[in-house]
Amino acid sequence: MLLCSDLSYNNFTFQGPEQPTCRENMNLNLNLFRSSSVINNSRPILPCMKALSCPRYSNCLQVNSGGGNITINENNMKLLYEGDEEVLGGAAKYFVNGQSYWGLSSTGDYMDDYDYQNVRYTTSLQSSNIADLYLTARRAPISLTYFHYCLQNGIYTVNLHFAEIQFTNTKTYSGLGRRVFDVYVQERLMLKNYNIEVEAGGAQRPFVQPLSNVNVTNNILEIRFYFAGKGTTRIPNRGVYGPLVSAISVASDLKLCAVKEKKADVSIIIGVVGALCFIFVLLSILWWKGYFPEKWYRKKGAEGLNLPIKGAFSLKQIRTASNDFDSANKIGEGGFGPVYKGLLPDGTVIAVKQLSSKSRQGNREFLNEMGMISCLQHPNLVQLHGCCIEGDQLLLVYEYMENNSLARALFGHEDTQLKLDWPTRHKICIGIAKGLVFLHEDSRLKIVHRDIKATNVLLDKDLNPKISDFGLARLHEDERSHISTRIAGTIGYMAPEYALWGYLTYKADVYSFGVLALEIVCGKNNNDYMPNNHCICLLDWACHMQQGGNFLELVDETLGSEFNREEAEIMVKVGLLCTNASPTLRPTMSEVVSMLEGRMDIPDMVPEPSTYVDDLRFKAMRDVRRCGPNQTSSTSQTHNTTTTNTFSYRTVSSQDCQELKPE
Repeated sequence: MLLCSDLSYNNFTFQGPEQPTCRENMNLNLNLFRSSSVINNSRPILPCMKALSCPRYSNCLQVNSGGGNITINENNMKLLYEGDEEVLGGAAKYFVNGQSYWGLSSTGDYMDDYDYQNVRYTTSLQSSNIADLYLTARRAPISLTYFHYCLQNGIYTVNLHFAEIQFTNTKTYSGLGRRVFDVYVQERLMLKNYNIEVEAGGAQRPFVQPLSNVNVTNNILEIRFYFAGKGTTRIPNRGVYGPLVSAISVASDLKLCAVKEKKADVSIIIGVVGALCFIFVLLSILWWKGYFPEKWYRKKGAEGLNLPIKGAFSLKQIRTASNDFDSANKIGEGGFGPVYKGLLPDGTVIAVKQLSSKSRQGNREFLNEMGMISCLQHPNLVQLHGCCIEGDQLLLVYEYMENNSLARALFGHEDTQLKLDWPTRHKICIGIAKGLVFLHEDSRLKIVHRDIKATNVLLDKDLNPKISDFGLARLHEDERSHISTRIAGTIGYMAPEYALWGYLTYKADVYSFGVLALEIVCGKNNNDYMPNNHCICLLDWACHMQQGGNFLELVDETLGSEFNREEAEIMVKVGLLCTNASPTLRPTMSEVVSMLEGRMDIPDMVPEPSTYVDDLRFKAMRDVRRCGPNQTSSTSQTHNTTTTNTFSYRTVSSQDCQELKPE
């Protein structure tokens, strides 16, 4: 008597939903899911379904195998891992989650375990110190396949989460088992004779196995775990063999995952703080118009100086301080106006940024600066003293930075360059990283700067770095995977997923920092440096050097041999890691600080050798070079204190070189 039939490998005629074979509850032991690709459409993985129509496409997947729904914090984001604990065992089990467009197929029977109902195809560990995600797992006697349809085509990274929870680390009988299986992704053998204990260094230890460069071309991803008859089968009990997996996470290399759960508290906090900043600006305007007594807005400085609080500057004070905006006091030219040096009556030196009130972009930058930086205090962020709105003037007043911008110090004119020794460069790089850690992780409001570059890093009299120019900054909610926004920034520093699709996360700042770190090591500007005809920028050259491990060839030749070789190599590796084309593979800024300070190892990630012709990181730069010497991607290299450049990006052709338009 035939109880179970596994028809995974077949070329039978497709059965429509109206056929008897596909009627619900008619074939409890029939699984029509195929385990090998023969047709390039959805029918093999979605049998008994009519023509598939995807109302939307996703770019990620998280599954908690054998467990329930669980929310995990990953890279400062809360991701929902959907559980499949309700899917029991079965010799020919097939399950589809129609809401999230994923499912699983499990085949085989543990014929020697005396479980004739085949219900124990999930397993769990009752008590352990490991994370909850690894306390449950799904297993299969022969084949276990997870699939995700309605998936955007592109390159993905698949992370397989393992923990061997059926064996122990003791020298008893329960520790003698050996599980061996193969893993196929998109029908390619990716892992052969895989042993979880060997990879994790023991039983009951979590381990994540990344599989990169997974290509999805027909909107379907398939991950199959297959038992090929190797390993033990009866230790410590009968039926303990076959593939086992704790969780699966899939993420696009370019588009960030859309988080499935949202909470109101973060939105409320951001809304309240935003409203307070708006009220603050409004009260400042009312005071400038003379509606409140001036004494209400004056306070004693920390050192006894009678300075106005933020927002309490009048146009008369600014004119006096800057000698009526004398050109002799002009210290730079920002993206939306000049910057002047000023001197208050008490001796405080200030920098005044003058924005054009006739420019909508200038108005946006002014409000953004006031709303963002006025609420932030950190040693590596420039301090905003106040602002002025009077007549047609929009003025921002900052602390004065004696050594101007990092760009001028590194690659400005010869008469303005500073001789930065290696300890100073190392200090500057770590200081910038700490400033970004505060913006991304430590601040009550999480902020993405969007325009990290050398011109937007200022140096004080002791050459301590301070991040400036928050005109393009955006708030980033923890519950949101990304911000979809109009693309703005500087070509050469923008992360590819943001420059091409407008997907903005803090990982875009990480990418920009990586470029900046390489500039600090090399003393060369990323956009202006072309060492040969094959490399179109500094980052491109660094990627080529990475292939041969020639990291020290990137060090600024003006340093000679006066630099720390170990620290230099770490900085280059960190810079390359931060500029990975995949945002999911970039570190967080707190991890960057730990790496730069030697408290954390740097993962080895050498890409496959290539000419980088199709590398999205360099596409925009190649388009700019193709447009000829008269077309430039940025006006940022004016070597001034603050510069903002905004661009709209669209596809370029050989006849069209207008893809970069300063707004």
